[in-house]
Formats: sequence, structure tokens, C-alpha cells
Amino acid sequence: MAHDPNEKFDQAVLDKIEQSPIGAVPMTPAYQDALKRLYASHQAYADADHKDGHVTARSLAKLPSFHAKNLGELMAGKITSEELEPNAGIFDRYVASLTADRRARAEARRLVVAGKPVHHRKHHDATAVHDLVHSLFLVPGAGPHPGLPGNYLYGSLYETGHAATPWAINVHDSDDGAAVFEASDLPAALAKLEEVLASAPFTMSELVALEFRMV
Repeated sequence: MAHDPNEKFDQAVLDKIEQSPIGAVPMTPAYQDALKRLYASHQAYADADHKDGHVTARSLAKLPSFHAKNLGELMAGKITSEELEPNAGIFDRYVASLTADRRARAEARRLVVAGKPVHHRKHHDATAVHDLVHSLFLVPGAGPHPGLPGNYLYGSLYETGHAATPWAINVHDSDDGAAVFEASDLPAALAKLEEVLASAPFTMSELVALEFRMV
């Protein structure tokens, strides 16, 4: 097997990123070339918490993911999708995991990420209207743009309202980067979500290998 002459230096750059409180490395050509290689191999991403900073995939691998606490019960067929933990609780746990200096910025994104609480409506005959399911998840990673505070991507498992592809999964960064997977039924969507959660951390472009399309 051919030896990579850059491997030792690139690993030293990863160490330097992790040792820096702002994820910084020197601006010299050698370091900048190493960063290009590390970004291309998905070993380093833009840091969401420090302008012009970087974060390593191996440090993000130590972070938790967040999803409905009872998602496993849904996968096992023990509950219905309507019984999933509300998005507000999932977002609360994400915010609580952040350092104090990042929580305010995260809270400012609550409505965009978690959405408004669902209020179950009723027809005049008192029958409940079915609200389309929209279940939040957050995973470490980055997209075309940096992630949310703490370097998180967010997405949802949701009902589309379309007959051909009634379920879907989307993943977003902090700006307009998005990836979507559409499924013919809930079991297929759940299986894909399980793949996504198991694959974190990742850059959104890597989701193409999991049959997502970038939008």
C-alpha cells in the first residue's frame, strides 16, 4: 500500500485544530493545503461557533445526537407516529447540551428548527383532524454552510401529504443547504433515518451515498 506523504502532517493539523479554543490553524500555504485535503476527506469542517475556525470529525463523533426519545418504540411498532415526543422537548435537550455561551444563539433558531407546537383541531362534529407528523432530529455535522451552534445539522421525519411518497426525511445546515429523501412508506423512512443517525457526523454531501438528493 502506498504511503501518503501528507498523512503525518495532516494528523498534526487535526491535533492543532482540536487544541485551539477557536479551531484555528496558521495561514501558511502548507497548513492551508492540509485543510483542503482534510475538508475533501471529510475529516474537518467549518466551525459553526467561530468565524474562520474549523472543527474535526473525530471531535464531533463524541457529541450526542437528538431525536424523539421514543423513536425506538415507533421503529418496533409499539407506538404510532402521532405519539412521538414533541419537537420542543427534543430541541430543549439539544440546547441543554450546549455550553452557556451558545444557548442564546440556539434559542434564536427554535422556531425555524423545531417549529410551532401542534394544536390538534376538531371538525364541527368533534372528530379530530389528522395533523401531518413532523419529528425533529439533530446530528453533528456540516453542510454547504456551517451547522447550528455546537456544529449540528437538523432535520425531520415527516409526512408529505403526497400519495406516491407519503414520507420523507430532510436535513438542513444553518443556512439554505438541504438534502431530502422520499419514501414510499413509514418503515422505509424509519430505516433511512436509522442510517442517517448511525452515520453522524457527516457533511451533507455525503448523504448522496444514502440516496438523498441535494435541493
